[in-house]
Amino acid sequence: MPKEELRQTPRTKLVRNHRRAEYDREVVNDIIDATPMCYMSYIIDGRPYLTPTFQWRDGDTIYWHGSSASRFLRQIVGKEVCMVVTLFDGLVLARSAFHHSANYRSVMLFGEATQISDEDKDEHLKKFVDNLIPGRWETLRPMTDKEVKATTVFSMPIDEGSAKIRTGPPVDDDEDYELPIWAGVLPMKQVLEAPEPDPKNLAGLEVPEHVRNFELGKHD
Repeated sequence: MPKEELRQTPRTKLVRNHRRAEYDREVVNDIIDATPMCYMSYIIDGRPYLTPTFQWRDGDTIYWHGSSASRFLRQIVGKEVCMVVTLFDGLVLARSAFHHSANYRSVMLFGEATQISDEDKDEHLKKFVDNLIPGRWETLRPMTDKEVKATTVFSMPIDEGSAKIRTGPPVDDDEDYELPIWAGVLPMKQVLEAPEPDPKNLAGLEVPEHVRNFELGKHD
């Protein structure tokens, strides 16, 4: 059975280091699901903007959120945007400055920003919170109408884009392997540390199970 791939277009096709390109949807989804952090880029009045925010995936659609008061977000409805999700996996130290690099996994997606209606926001905001910390939503007080109205949720299909991945040791010039210079990789990982309680927590409150499980890596 052939693997499902993202749509390739001139703006997604990698020319330099094309062997690092990946269009397999499963690989792309794994990278998206590995971190909530993303960067949204868009053009407003002929000027480029780049905004960090959180994203979450539901099937073949990706979502992100922002403030309803943002004049920038109000102008991207129905417009072309670009999202980048990146995981930094390590510094690659070569035998020459030129061949130093990084190990990473990155996804770049293109699409049209669709604004989620007020009627559907609750459902998507629940998925957003539970994507961050599974089981969290049910422990919280309900969002007020004012809070929901103050939050904008956008979506676009995971259709056009590509992943770019680098793994492994440095790649040096053949003659440089004979030099007495240490080369290798300094792996990098994001590590969750012990939860830090809010000083204003009510007395006697323990860390809830869904937070302890997340800390231990037991979340889905």
